[in-house]
Amino acid sequence: MMRKLRFITFIAIFSILASGSGIAQTRRQTSLSNVDISRGLREALSVGIKNAVAELGRENGFLDNADVRIPLPNGLKRTESTLRFLGQGKRVDEFVAAMNHAAEKAVPVAVDIFLDSAKQMTFNDARNILFSGQDDAATQFFRRTSEDRLRQKFRPIVEEFTVQVGVTQKYKEMIGRYSFVGRMIGEDASDIDGYVTEKAMDGLFFLIAEEEKKIRRDPIGRTTAILRTVFGVLR
Repeated sequence: MMRKLRFITFIAIFSILASGSGIAQTRRQTSLSNVDISRGLREALSVGIKNAVAELGRENGFLDNADVRIPLPNGLKRTESTLRFLGQGKRVDEFVAAMNHAAEKAVPVAVDIFLDSAKQMTFNDARNILFSGQDDAATQFFRRTSEDRLRQKFRPIVEEFTVQVGVTQKYKEMIGRYSFVGRMIGEDASDIDGYVTEKAMDGLFFLIAEEEKKIRRDPIGRTTAILRTVFGVLR
């Protein structure tokens, strides 16, 4: 009987503590105005996109970053060792470099698109994003609301650059001499511009998500007053 009583007491105390924690969290959430939350998230976006574009838009921004470097399409990866064995190593490297440089050229146009996307954010969106518990919730929102426009803007820039530096020609030269290699490539290697466009967006969103994580997890990452005010409640 005493054991049962102690168990019931423990459950009651735990429930009170949990309730108190929930109340404290609710108070922290409601202490922020919707306007402040929206401002904070827009500021986080501004910081994230500025840093991501600065990193990726510079020379070798993609090539020098192992997390976002654009590799050969999967279909060509299977033949890379063969191409290098056949003396095509230099062409492979030039082709990879050209793809990554094309991505560099595209990312700066993302700034205006993200700012337009931020205008679509409702107060309810902002509150849900802030308190979602996910370190990249804002990044996910902006990907959902801007991905199609980014693709439309990125692709022409990628296409223009690949024409200028002869990416398609490099590709044809790389595999053209060996017909069996051409038969082995996959679908992702048949549209190089589309492949680079998707990889450029993946890299951009990856770095923005990393910036968001810094702001959420580390007070040092909150470089402005509004960021400290809004994201400080997550501690």
